[in-house]
Amino acid sequence: MKTRAITGFFFVIVMLASVLLGQYIFGIFYLLLGALALREFYGLVKQSGIQPNQSAGILNGIFIYVIFALITYKDEPVYHKLLLLPALTGSAIFIQELYKKSETPFTNISYTIIGIIYALLPFIFFHALAYADGGFNFHIPLAFLIMLWANDTGAYLSGRFFGRTKLFERHSPKKTWEGFFGGVLISAGAAYIISIYYHELAWNRWVTMAVLIGCFGTLGDLVESMLKRSINVKDSGGILPGHGGLLDRFDGLLLSAPIVYAYLYLITNS
Repeated sequence: MKTRAITGFFFVIVMLASVLLGQYIFGIFYLLLGALALREFYGLVKQSGIQPNQSAGILNGIFIYVIFALITYKDEPVYHKLLLLPALTGSAIFIQELYKKSETPFTNISYTIIGIIYALLPFIFFHALAYADGGFNFHIPLAFLIMLWANDTGAYLSGRFFGRTKLFERHSPKKTWEGFFGGVLISAGAAYIISIYYHELAWNRWVTMAVLIGCFGTLGDLVESMLKRSINVKDSGGILPGHGGLLDRFDGLLLSAPIVYAYLYLITNS
């Protein structure tokens, strides 16, 4: 318990620092997190006998992140031309498989590509949140993290004290509907408080963002639990003592970050 508390404390400090120390630290930090999360995903699926093309997958994931990061920094035609690069490097995922002796080559290829979509693409969307209203602004990604943590804390406390009805017992026996609604409510409350200090969005849009985080963050948690149960492992990794792996810590972000970015893009470009 002590180890978990210490790790959790330093985790929060590092996450806050990554958002507050400027756009370059922010971009590099989430590139590193995305690459490590993708590596962790490949390590997990390897335990089930699948052999994804790890090096080609991580290389392509890094290229895609960097290209979209450059476009968000400064939207110039030259950066759009770089989008052709993954079309070339992506072929390495298929070519590599030609030289491997595997009875299921397209299973390996599929999991290589799914890993990029599932474990790295969400960090691209999270990075883009800082540029949702033009130039770099840490308010939106910081608010996202606060609402995500508020949802997790609210769901845990509500489930512990009021939980009766199982949410999705087959994949996560401890989650309850009471915990789910409690998490969304606490996250929405945090969003309203955020709206008092940050005026990029109206209060109702901050609250909508919180509801999306609560719903899709919970869904991301369930999906990650489904992944671990399919491989019969407890934690996705051991990089965070007492907390498991990166996929365990960022499961709520993996599905909610793309949805929240899509929402912000639509309301700011309508």
